[in-house]
Amino acid sequence: MIYIIPVVAAYLIGSLSFSFIIGRLVKGIDIRKHGSGNAGATNTLRVLGKGPAILVLALDVVKAIQAVWIGKWMAPDDVWVQVACGLAVIIGHNWPVFFGFRGGKGVATAIGVTATLCFLPALFAGIIAIGSIVITRYVSLGSLLFTALLPFFVWGMGRPLEILWGVIIIGLFTFIRHRTNISKLVQGRESKIGSKNL
Repeated sequence: MIYIIPVVAAYLIGSLSFSFIIGRLVKGIDIRKHGSGNAGATNTLRVLGKGPAILVLALDVVKAIQAVWIGKWMAPDDVWVQVACGLAVIIGHNWPVFFGFRGGKGVATAIGVTATLCFLPALFAGIIAIGSIVITRYVSLGSLLFTALLPFFVWGMGRPLEILWGVIIIGLFTFIRHRTNISKLVQGRESKIGSKNL
């Protein structure tokens, strides 16, 4: 039962929607009523600009790192608890209890989780994802590539089975949350970085 505590704590940490909070502080708006309607770093960039977007991205990564470390501190020998904390913080970000269960898509949070659980696989997948964003200017495509490639790097680099299952589930979350983006990518209607629609 004691292991429920870090998982619940991770979910509550994830439920801190920094995009929403910064939107309120900077412009007094509900970020979910502007741009794409998503409470995340990309929509913060779209609505508030680069500075607030970078801050949101950093805070979302940090809260994910903190959540996984709670699992590491309370269950240093139980990788499942650490993975569960990682999943819980992403679930909290996507479906935050403090903000009517309307959150973001969890990519920045997933970066923090995977960088803490399996740094090198996350780094290699991240390099490819960033490269795809630079070439195509599609943030959503980079996000999808990142989580799609992670399981292969985790498996190929011999990381624990618990982490492999964790990144597979993270990938499922990402693809589910990006359903609309996937449709727009297929149709050639997805917004690019620097375009007027972003």
